[in-house]
Amino acid sequence: MRTARTWQALGGPLIVGLSRFLAIAAVVLLLGMLPWLTGNSAEYTVLRARYADLEATPEALAMVRAELGLDRGPFGVFGDWFSGLLRGDAGSSWISNRPVLPGMVEALGVSTTLMAFALGVALVVASLIAAPALRAGLKGRATRGSGVAAVALTALPEFLLASVLLIVGAVWLGWFHPYGWNGPEYAVLPALALGLPAGGLVGRLVGDAVTAVFAEEWITTWRLAGFGNRRITGAVLRRALPSVLSQIGLVMIGLTGGAVAVEQVFAIPGLGRATLGAAASQDIPALQIGILLLLGLAVAAGVVVAALRWVLLGPAPRLGSLPMPEPRLRFRRRQLLVPAISAVLLLAIIVAGLTRDPYASAFGRLETPRLGALPFGADASGRDLLARVGHGAVTTLGVAFCVVLLCLVIGLVLGCFPRAVTGPLEVTNAAPPIIAGLIVAAISGPSTWGAAIAVGLVSWAPLAAHTAALVTEARAQPHIALLPVLGVGKARVMLRHVLPAVIGPVTRHAMLRLPGIALALAALGFLGLGPHPPTPEWGLVLAEGIGYVERAPWTVLAPASALILASVLATSLASLPAGRLRRPGARGGAAGRGGAGGVSPADPAVVGNASTSADPITTAAERGATVLERGAIVAERGVTAVAERRSTLGDESEVGTTRT
Repeated sequence: MRTARTWQALGGPLIVGLSRFLAIAAVVLLLGMLPWLTGNSAEYTVLRARYADLEATPEALAMVRAELGLDRGPFGVFGDWFSGLLRGDAGSSWISNRPVLPGMVEALGVSTTLMAFALGVALVVASLIAAPALRAGLKGRATRGSGVAAVALTALPEFLLASVLLIVGAVWLGWFHPYGWNGPEYAVLPALALGLPAGGLVGRLVGDAVTAVFAEEWITTWRLAGFGNRRITGAVLRRALPSVLSQIGLVMIGLTGGAVAVEQVFAIPGLGRATLGAAASQDIPALQIGILLLLGLAVAAGVVVAALRWVLLGPAPRLGSLPMPEPRLRFRRRQLLVPAISAVLLLAIIVAGLTRDPYASAFGRLETPRLGALPFGADASGRDLLARVGHGAVTTLGVAFCVVLLCLVIGLVLGCFPRAVTGPLEVTNAAPPIIAGLIVAAISGPSTWGAAIAVGLVSWAPLAAHTAALVTEARAQPHIALLPVLGVGKARVMLRHVLPAVIGPVTRHAMLRLPGIALALAALGFLGLGPHPPTPEWGLVLAEGIGYVERAPWTVLAPASALILASVLATSLASLPAGRLRRPGARGGAAGRGGAGGVSPADPAVVGNASTSADPITTAAERGATVLERGAIVAERGVTAVAERRSTLGDESEVGTTRT
């Protein structure tokens, strides 16, 4: 019996450790096999680059294939790459035949410098946004939200904000340098493009966490004890930051993906632009080390944030002395105003564009907009931009809907095994969609469905984390914890009692992610990792117009308007209270009971770093860990009571038989 309990106690950590090892090994194996997995002819690429005077005969191609070691099979290719990497040799470029590691390390220095400037901007913006919540808490008042400024800053993705800043700051105003990297002054616009969205999101998270902490009972105790505002401020920040540090870590990880787009827009010779160029030219050795360094940056950011969280919390989680607030959220009808306006305007653009031809070159090259006939102007090929934006919505949003459905199924299935899926979740957290897009494009080439696969590979994680949280909570409910004691099998418990309580909230969560996934697809199209011209797709239309931004800014403003509306819609929907929220002072209800129909808690020991979303659903789930622990204690007491009752009934039966 003791041995069985020991194996049961060790089983969880062993499964989690094995899951992490297998996930990391799979990523390294995939990177090492890229030269063999690529769908394009690697030997032809090298022949054209190194031996331009040779004809592409079968003999010449076989010679190049043997030179690259591709004739040794996938595991031979991986062994050569991995052994060289251990010696500090990442291989030679297929294009220039020079070692790729020195150039990539130099580009890494440029990217880290840019990210440092961006983090400085994000820190300033986050402090400005979170300060009102802190001041209101010190005065004993509760804030209603993070404000319009935070929503506006969070709404724009990096590649879109970079395009807008390039138009306004460099073209119209002429205050900043548009391209290049020749000094700190060249970092202003790129740092703003990366730092403003990150700072807006972090400010919202910290402001909401600070508001929740001021609602805890110990604040009143400290005030009655005579502690000043400075001491209370320090304690509140130390208490609030750990609950959002995992989300802040994801924001920092997202900077690595955002830097790829920003470096491409501003022509910065950083790691992201170098990796994107390697993918476009099929320079697989440079692409391998570029992706590896980008993943290393993301993992380092996650480790730093996890260490900071551990330092701030101290022994509180281990001792079970960490109080968890239960915020009472009120839904107001005016909260629907912003998403409603965004949806109506976006729908109007789509309907107007669908009535026009997106392929016909019926207008002059870069013809200026005019009311009625050409509201958005024409592109460099004389095509109607309104038509291309309208039809692009069908392409982008239609593919995004398919990705959402796929991610929903994957998230529901994998989320039912929270320990086993820990490794893939953590690896997925460290891989922004752009990195996945680079890998998929290297294997199958840029395409619409290749971009969909890339976004789907990293977008299932938030839904799986939410599912794991709900499954863990549902299993801890007393009535479900008692079912195995009554002889109900595990499969029946999962299918009849747990999954019905999980599918609804996770499906709503998935639908809220539809605009965000559409923006991720647009980002890949903007970088050339999505559909090919002349497909009307939002990101591709924006990329086609970015080269004419100085003399025809409407070529960028037309697709940017649709992307901005989609961004505001996504952010405002994510800001709405989730589930059925009780009114202050009300009793009962799904939220009041902590059921799966409302905001659901998660067990950090099970989910690990699986919180992959900054939306209210997952954030509220993280804050409910103590509720889960209480449910588990209640369930354990219930099981003990039933066992004792059965034992008592058994004893009474034996006594009755003896008397008879």
